[in-house]
Amino acid sequence: MGLNDKEVLELRKKYGSNEITRKKSNTFFKILLESLSDPIIKILLIALSIKIVFLFKNFDWYETLGIVIAIFLASFISSISEYGSNKAFERLFEESSKLSTKVYRNGKLTTISSKEIVINDLLQISSGDKICADGIIKEGSLQVDESFITGESKEVNKKIGDKVYSGSTIYKGSAKIKVTEIGDKTFMGSISSGVQEKTCESPLKTRLRVLAKSISKLGYIGAFLASFAYLFMQIVVKNNFNLELIIETIKNIPLMLNYLFYVLTLTVTIIIVAVPEGLPMMITLVLSSNMKKMLKDNVLVRKLVGIETSGSLNVLLCDKTGTLTMGKLNVKYIIAKNGKCFQNKNELKCYEKYYNILTKSLYLNNESVFDNDKIIGGNTTDRAIKRFTGNMQINDEIINKKLFSSEDKYSMVQTKDYYFYKGACEVLLEKCQKYLSLSGNEEKFISKSFIQSMVNSYTSKGYRVLVNAYGKNKDDLVFINIIVIADTLRPEAKPSLDLIKNAGIKTIMITGDAKETAVSIGKELGLYNDKSIALTHNELSVLTDEQIINLYPNLCIIARALPQDKSRLVSILQSYKLVVGMTGDGVNDALALKKSDVGFALGSGSEVAKDASDIVILDNNISSICKAILYGRTIFKSIRKFIIYQLTVNVCALILSIIGVLLGISTPITIIQMLWLNMIMDTFAGLAFSYEPPLKEYLNEKPKTKDEVILNKYMFNQIIVNGTYCAIICLLFLKLPIIRHFIRNSEGDKFLYTAYFALFIFMGICNSFASRTHRLNIFAHILQNKVFLIINAFIFFAQIYIIYYGGNLFRTYGLTFKELLFCLILSLTVFPIDYLRKYILKKRNIKIGV
Repeated sequence: MGLNDKEVLELRKKYGSNEITRKKSNTFFKILLESLSDPIIKILLIALSIKIVFLFKNFDWYETLGIVIAIFLASFISSISEYGSNKAFERLFEESSKLSTKVYRNGKLTTISSKEIVINDLLQISSGDKICADGIIKEGSLQVDESFITGESKEVNKKIGDKVYSGSTIYKGSAKIKVTEIGDKTFMGSISSGVQEKTCESPLKTRLRVLAKSISKLGYIGAFLASFAYLFMQIVVKNNFNLELIIETIKNIPLMLNYLFYVLTLTVTIIIVAVPEGLPMMITLVLSSNMKKMLKDNVLVRKLVGIETSGSLNVLLCDKTGTLTMGKLNVKYIIAKNGKCFQNKNELKCYEKYYNILTKSLYLNNESVFDNDKIIGGNTTDRAIKRFTGNMQINDEIINKKLFSSEDKYSMVQTKDYYFYKGACEVLLEKCQKYLSLSGNEEKFISKSFIQSMVNSYTSKGYRVLVNAYGKNKDDLVFINIIVIADTLRPEAKPSLDLIKNAGIKTIMITGDAKETAVSIGKELGLYNDKSIALTHNELSVLTDEQIINLYPNLCIIARALPQDKSRLVSILQSYKLVVGMTGDGVNDALALKKSDVGFALGSGSEVAKDASDIVILDNNISSICKAILYGRTIFKSIRKFIIYQLTVNVCALILSIIGVLLGISTPITIIQMLWLNMIMDTFAGLAFSYEPPLKEYLNEKPKTKDEVILNKYMFNQIIVNGTYCAIICLLFLKLPIIRHFIRNSEGDKFLYTAYFALFIFMGICNSFASRTHRLNIFAHILQNKVFLIINAFIFFAQIYIIYYGGNLFRTYGLTFKELLFCLILSLTVFPIDYLRKYILKKRNIKIGV
């Protein structure tokens, strides 16, 4: 029976192994090259090219090298993060793909890896197994879980000649299956190939592209103004506006060439200053550091953009089965004849006689069994009832039994004393002439209408409802109770959905279940109320996209959903500029997961769903989606905080470059000092902001729109006010005679320029504190980001070290304590100015914050 080794080798050579071909992840080198397409990196590359052209004129190796290092660090760190996350997911995929199966080879039944299955293999499948290839049943019968395809938590009966699919789980039965398709040719494989396409651009990437254009315009305008001012000063002002002298200067070719070379160098320098070279690195640091934090919370981020996109979600399309529910049936209620409901068997124990008969009936009339505390065999209903009763010591011998069939609609077991029945109400209730009271007495029915109405009520809500009965005579039964069975909600589902709702995100539950079932579950979850709308696939399919959008504010549930419904909803909502999230675990979710802005797949879901997702929830906990949303918002805010800090320093430097020329101030900061400011300080500051804590208050805010500019009015206000103030302080520091009373006179103003360098760095540190919070208290939540404190302390003491030991390299000379204290006090004036700015905005009821 089965194939022999020679046939296996030939078939494997002809058809390949039983593996789904996955799109190869990019090599590190390719990812590195692709990272250079970042808009801000492009600006740096242009600046680098201009610098290289004029490098030999000014021999400005330090600044040119600085740009190279900035590009390298931003690209290298980004590439390492993406490459590492890809490898982490590949390891997860390989681990989850390690399945084994029983197969007949060389006339014997043996266990092999699922990857070794070939066409025409004969598999032996039984309860609890997972089918690893598509095939045809040759012998036996099965009850199969195909919810990963259909979205319905119902078993599907399979008989000889029926097709079974890779990824299905066996509820009950055993069978021999002849393999017909493996790997990419399976149903799961065909779906997988359809979802391995390029992911849409994240909202943050869209905003950054706009920001890069704005920054470049700012740089060009600033460069033009500074260059014009410099040429105007040299050609017109220095010649006292004398036309003859002006013309004579213009005709002086060597002199004009020197002016032009200086102007070109000044232009490139201003463009470099205007571009926040720490920004791409900051984004990468924040995304990658939070990805590691989330991995510790059992959340695997496959794509870095998945974190930040989750913070911008407007709507979450949430698959019911396996996401909001456990994906398995449980007994919800045991209802006695008088209508009293019991939710667990402990509540029944006070009715001893009633309890004994009820549990014996449920336990014996059941095809599932306990195996080392694990319930195996039986159908989903049997296993649900067994979970309710637990493992009991009932030793009554079963003399005869009748299995449940769709024709008779009941199951029965016979013991020495009783017949125990379980089945449809319409079949069993008419056989019951008596009922068992809670006191354990058999009493005659006066009316059965109350029981029938209860059954109808629960059935209309989509519950699975059965009647439990017993009797000494099979034609004269005693009604025991109603059994109400439902798919169990995850305990964390409702509070998580409440948090998501509070965050301004709309949730639409999508399920393959009947509308009544879906509405009932929706009410339990708090998703559905009197104004809510629930649609089935048939109702949805006849609506136009515009009609669906009109219903969107009240649309909460899609029942009897098909895969195309999910994909269509994603497309419609995205077309109206909504950021769409999708959760799911089955093959039927894969296309919608891929198409959505951010897809959340459950760790226990199919490999196809994981492959299509942005984030894999390893512990199947929907509360992790809340964490992802919180982290996403924290990341966006952290990036905005860093942009405030970065552009405040850049605006200050830009004003100094333009106004300084008009005031006749030559560049007071050397190239090496600029590298310290632009590279070391920006890099450390980026790292400091990347550890900003995720505050729960962020979930009280509405999500950002997809096309919202990254620089809002509050940010612009802080950048201009604080940047201008710092520039004014710096200009006054260099030009006011009173400053000479605090700083020693020296040849070449070496102490003045050292103090100026210290002032600039100290003001940068103060601005970082002002940028990290919109509160009047700049130290709010500061202890939750100890990295921020450590890094700023390091920058401060490193600057002190440079002042005293930088020497000729940094062009610094030791300051006295009085001089150093003066610079520090002057830099601290940033705090009252920023406090006043925030206070005025608050008093005017202007929205503040990032």
